[in-house]
Amino acid sequence: MSTAPTGPAGAPLDGAAGPAGSSAGIVGPGELLALFRARSPLTRTEVMALTGLSRSTVNQRIDLLQDAGLLVERDLGVVPGRGRGRPAGAFAFNVERGVLLVCDIGATALRAAVCDLSGRVLLDAPALSDVTEGPEAVLSRVDPLFADLLARTGRESGDVRGIALSVPGPVDHEQATVVSPPIMTGWDRFDIRAWFARTYDCPLLLEKDATAMAWGEYRTHYQHADTLLMIKLGTGVGAGIIAGGRIHRGADGAAGDIGHTQALGDDGLDPLCRCGNTGCVEARAGGWAMLRDLVAAGRDLSTVDEVVERIRTADPVAVGLARTAGRVLGVALAETVNILNPRVVVVGGQLAEAEEQIFAGLREMVYSRSLPLATRRLELHRSRLDVRAGSVGLALLLADHVFAPASVDAALASAT
Repeated sequence: MSTAPTGPAGAPLDGAAGPAGSSAGIVGPGELLALFRARSPLTRTEVMALTGLSRSTVNQRIDLLQDAGLLVERDLGVVPGRGRGRPAGAFAFNVERGVLLVCDIGATALRAAVCDLSGRVLLDAPALSDVTEGPEAVLSRVDPLFADLLARTGRESGDVRGIALSVPGPVDHEQATVVSPPIMTGWDRFDIRAWFARTYDCPLLLEKDATAMAWGEYRTHYQHADTLLMIKLGTGVGAGIIAGGRIHRGADGAAGDIGHTQALGDDGLDPLCRCGNTGCVEARAGGWAMLRDLVAAGRDLSTVDEVVERIRTADPVAVGLARTAGRVLGVALAETVNILNPRVVVVGGQLAEAEEQIFAGLREMVYSRSLPLATRRLELHRSRLDVRAGSVGLALLLADHVFAPASVDAALASAT
């Protein structure tokens, strides 16, 4: 076994000890729980070896976490590599102690899910929703979805340990509010925490949709990549950034807004964007922009999903627009690759379903316009989590937040 325990995301635990006998030791039960979340199941002897804590201290902290319902005992039986003799008894993080609720809110649809305490999605449900209708209208659709998911999994509101939402707009992560969103009418500074506090007594997180997707892809498939860039191509265009194995939000949470960088076209036109500026990447390559251009070309369409279907069925106008969009996005992505030098770029969202047409332009522009060193080991993939990327990312973020060592220590102290 490794001698440096890691947290759920693979990062070293603060205060983690080296080999057995180390004097550093894990400080409190919260950090011990983080070890179990990352490596369950573990025996008492293994915990001692990993942390350098004495047997009496390990026993005391395991008993404390077990009494709180956060650890459960597991009978490992005779396990190869764990010694001979009596079957080993071990402990594991109790993922069934409660549930987490998450909702990935997009411009025209949302997906709610109930998850166990490890962040694993147990059950989810999609629904149509127009984010421009305002927070009360959208969140009023989320409420019954959450209630239904809880009922279908045999849970109640009191079992909910945390809630997380993602939205297609700029987010103040600390305050859990949307800040001056271009398309989210009425959401600016709306008190989302107060809305859900009427029903649930638990923490609430708010995240930008592309950031949640980035975290989901990184944690489930790309932890080998120190730096990952997630591009969401849906009604709009957004990006989420993982740098150094951590989410990069920027100084004020505005990092990754690639859709509102400038894209100068060969046609000399600067189309008006929904943000009020002209010539944005999104105004040329977003799903809403392609819908606009197809309607102008005489196609009877009303949704981005219909745009994707036209592309996939080889409508010549739709295919041409998709290829142009791919090149526009590719130019913007090439500039971002030069700046960030990511190891992996993941592309998701509705338009990613038109992979053949969109990805051709993306690859062409990225590899022709980026520096050779920046693309030498670059991986470019379609999202592997697909429509559940945001839900998975939210659940993993929320689990880490709810069971942060300091939060666990505070909860245990208040309960004694």
